[in-house]
Amino acid sequence: MRRENDTDRNVISMNRFVDKERYPLLAEVEAYWDGLRGARPVPMRSEVDPRGIERALEYAFILERIAPGVARLRIAGSHLTDLMGMEVRGMPITAFFTPDARKTVTTMLEDVFSGPTIGEVTLSADKGIGKPAMDAKMLLLPMTSDMGDVSRILGCFVTNGQIGRTPRRFNVTETKLREITNREAQPFASAPTRKSPVKPLKVSGFAETSKPFARNEPPKTQPTEPKPVSKPSLPPYLRLVESE
Repeated sequence: MRRENDTDRNVISMNRFVDKERYPLLAEVEAYWDGLRGARPVPMRSEVDPRGIERALEYAFILERIAPGVARLRIAGSHLTDLMGMEVRGMPITAFFTPDARKTVTTMLEDVFSGPTIGEVTLSADKGIGKPAMDAKMLLLPMTSDMGDVSRILGCFVTNGQIGRTPRRFNVTETKLREITNREAQPFASAPTRKSPVKPLKVSGFAETSKPFARNEPPKTQPTEPKPVSKPSLPPYLRLVESE
């Protein structure tokens, strides 16, 4: 397994430029991942938006680490299903490799998780009746779960050639680990100083002029004398009228 340090300026590898020409979708997925992480070593799984890698969706996948060297597919694009000829969600990623190559993939998965580092795998498909020659490239980008541990991988699996009869399994031609360069956060620019006093901004429309704050107190009332209560008038008394 070959390790590449991005800080090494004395050696320039041309393989990366060749890969961008043959597998441009790998570069797009890595650029999206790199933009998500910002100044952090790796981004969070919950930050991944499928719309950000729309062109590479059918080749993309997300792995979950369930044991040392074992990672299963949580999400898989349609191209991975085409390679196996079946639904692959929930399957270990080693199902795509020949028995001789699985140990190498297992070791690399642990390096990507524990580093964390960026993993690149160059592949060639096994040949047979109805299985034409086909090469491939796989990119492994570490991510954190909601708990903060590096146990997720955003990957991209791109092949070059006809699929033919399925399932197609691959041999490992070359593996490469790239260290993640930490970027420092850029400080915020200070606000420019003003030499002249700031004039109040005139606004119109629905804005209202501000009023001075006044403390709300209950109104003071003057005591008043109680009004005399008038007695109800009584009906007139009966008179006795004599008639002759």
